[in-house]
Amino acid sequence: MDLAKALAISAAGMQAQSGRLRVVAQNLANADSAATTPGGAPYRRRTVSFGEHIDHRTGVPLVGIVAEGVDSSPFRLRYEPANPAANKQGYVALPNVDPIIESMDMRDAEEVYSANLAVMQAARGMLTRTIDMLKQ
Repeated sequence: MDLAKALAISAAGMQAQSGRLRVVAQNLANADSAATTPGGAPYRRRTVSFGEHIDHRTGVPLVGIVAEGVDSSPFRLRYEPANPAANKQGYVALPNVDPIIESMDMRDAEEVYSANLAVMQAARGMLTRTIDMLKQ
């Protein structure tokens, strides 16, 4: 039944966005994690990549997270010569996490999740009405 496929597609989309939100939360939680050793590297921003795969049970193309990576953009530097993690020039490396970008990713994930939830609710309502009609 096509409605069951629509439910599977929406569920996969919701699961993918949940994974994306997990990575955003991880990035935000570590946004101020400075390096712990002089000249050391702090937390690096994580990213996700989405891709399509075929559900072998239903034959339906579904979205999912196909890879988690790291953002190779440069770290932020803050001048703190008294910090034990400062390099020879007195700078401490901070994560390459921009809370504004993470907030936008979070908002986008929420909107896509909500859209998939709306599709699921519509499909469920159609299935319910069909079953009610068949009962009569």
